[in-house]
This record gives sequence, structure tokens and C-alpha cells, in this order.
Amino acid sequence: MKRCLYAWLSAMVAILLGMSSSASVANEFTLAVVTHVSDGDTLWVRRVGDNTRHRPIKLRLQGIDAPERCQAWGPQAQQALSNKLLNKEVRLQTRGHDDYDRVLGNVWLGEEDVSAWMVETGHAWSYRYRRSLGPYSAQEDKAKQNKRGLFSDPQAEEPRAFRKNNGPCP
Repeated sequence: MKRCLYAWLSAMVAILLGMSSSASVANEFTLAVVTHVSDGDTLWVRRVGDNTRHRPIKLRLQGIDAPERCQAWGPQAQQALSNKLLNKEVRLQTRGHDDYDRVLGNVWLGEEDVSAWMVETGHAWSYRYRRSLGPYSAQEDKAKQNKRGLFSDPQAEEPRAFRKNNGPCP
């Protein structure tokens, strides 16, 4: 049953985003409307032209890590992303799925890279992987220098460390 549900959900994501469920599609853009913002790096989108029978797709912004909802600055990060994108038409560039089966991708509002904006305004960190400082390290450095958002708190804790120390938010 669980396997069938997973297969059905994967097929729906592929259909709604216009990509094959077996391969990641880079450089393919899809127009969508943001229907909900869960936190500072997760949102729900509905492809432009889809009728209301199709469920929105959960999308994780690639390249950033925003504070958890129950973490310091988490509510502000969620509100900033919501104020920026809720009910607006955006362009998506999807790249596959994460370990939680969320679609991974980048989002643009007009010509603005939303992930870069989240980091530059101090609402998220550039996502670090192994020894890499991440794709938005320059924006993070700028936000730290200007003490923007969460970077105004010298005790700000990266979400990865917060999750390790406290577990997931309820």
C-alpha cells in the first residue's frame, strides 16, 4: 500500500511539474503560483494552468537552510518568504527530490533568485555540504557583515546544529 502511494505521488509530481519521475530536470522552467509557505525554505506551488483538482506540490528551496519553525528566527524567516511569494506567480527550476520526497529546486520572482534574497536579507544560511560553503556564501557574508536578520544575533545557530541538538520541531 505504502509503495503504491509513493508511486502515485511520484507520478503526480512528475505530471504536475512536467518532468520524468525517473530523472531530474535541470534548466527546465515551469510557471507556478505559490499557495502556501511552510517555513523559510519550504513552500507549496501549483503549476500555472492546472485546475484546482490537482494538489499543490511541496518544494524545498535548494541551496539554503532556513531556521526551523520552532527555532529562533524561524517565524520571521517563514513570514519573510510568505510576504515575498504567497499567491504570486514564480518560475521554478526543479532538480529532483530530497530525502523527504520534496521536490528540490530554485524559485525566481521575476528575475530575482528567491534563495539568494533569503540569505542576503538574513533569513537563511547558504546550505553547506561537506567542505563547501554553499552556493550563496557571498550573500551570507554580506548579511553577516551588515548584521541583517538572524545574523544580528551572535548566538544564531545553524538549523543543522539545531536539529541535531533538539530534534525536529513538533
